[in-house]
Amino acid sequence: MQISKQLAIAAAAAVAGLGYVIFSGDGDNEIPDDIAYGNGRIEAVQVDISTKIAGRVKEISAQEGDLVQPGQVVAKIDTAQLRAQHLRAEADIASALSQVAAAKATVAQAKAQLKLAEQELDRAERLVKKGHTSREIYDTRISNRTVAKANLAAAEATLVSRHRSVDAARAVAAEIKTQIDDCILVSPTMGRVLYRLTEPGEVLGNGGKVLTLVNLADIYMEIFLPAAKAHLVSIGSEARIKLDVLDVAIPAKVSFISPKSQFTPKQVETPSERDKLMFRVKVRVPRTLVLKYIERVKTGVRGVAYVRLGGGEKSEWPAFLQKLPEGAAPDATSAVSANE
Repeated sequence: MQISKQLAIAAAAAVAGLGYVIFSGDGDNEIPDDIAYGNGRIEAVQVDISTKIAGRVKEISAQEGDLVQPGQVVAKIDTAQLRAQHLRAEADIASALSQVAAAKATVAQAKAQLKLAEQELDRAERLVKKGHTSREIYDTRISNRTVAKANLAAAEATLVSRHRSVDAARAVAAEIKTQIDDCILVSPTMGRVLYRLTEPGEVLGNGGKVLTLVNLADIYMEIFLPAAKAHLVSIGSEARIKLDVLDVAIPAKVSFISPKSQFTPKQVETPSERDKLMFRVKVRVPRTLVLKYIERVKTGVRGVAYVRLGGGEKSEWPAFLQKLPEGAAPDATSAVSANE
């Protein structure tokens, strides 16, 4: 699995590198030297909405293609069995509380017995000193007080145990309540339903997938740039995305630069070998712009991303990259920082 993933990234880097070379041959007269570019496509992370515990699907309120918002309920798992368990847990709590009351009464009784034993011991001690009672009775009173103290300690320990039983019963009830809450599946992000993977009435195991969303809160394009260009790109650099299907350029910013190159030879010794180094760069579309055109956002659309390089004076964007969508800020970097 890891090898196939590496091969896929390597293939993407190779295609991007080839596209970069071919495209640069046609555009050197139009693209300033401080702007790099690469082929890519609009992408977004796919999010699986899954069950946490096993159960029967009761309801699914989202269809394929629906736009869902963060926190929106999209499905429910039947909770009849869990609610019965919760009622039993509540009964266990009530039973534990009654045992606490009984333990408190036992403690009060043990304290009264200890107090009586101490009073009897005091009287016996005075009578022994005056010679009005026997030493045997005095010893019995001492023994009675010792027993009363032990009974009180045992009663207090039982009371503590009963309190812990209440805590345990409440913890069980809280756990079941959490499981009931987990049976209401909500969208973790704003997205569009890509796949509806189950239907009401089906029984799913732990982690069973219900829906797959395309996370529209993070729309981006990945391109590959040669090392000579990549080292001049910074996180937050201004960018433009020109899609094949649009006659406008989308303002964006650089949100990621891979710290590791692709196609790195084992022995990098010549300039021609060093030119083969390619770095993955992610260009992100501002969230505010995505929200404005949310109904038109599609993933998989191909195009070219243009990234402004640092290290010198900024040149103007070419004319075909200056035509922006209505309401878009010319500087995506400032738009993102101000609104996200």
